[in-house]
Amino acid sequence: MKSQSYRDLIAWQKALALVTEVYRLTEALPSHELYGLRSQ
Repeated sequence: MKSQSYRDLIAWQKALALVTEVYRLTEALPSHELYGLRSQ
């Protein structure tokens, strides 16, 4: 069995795509709403 990097895992790739999309969507939020997201 070939040794894989974590970057080859489908779960990691999907998680990275999700994080990227969340950051893209939250860029448009007003600063007072970002505070609530960042404190979580």
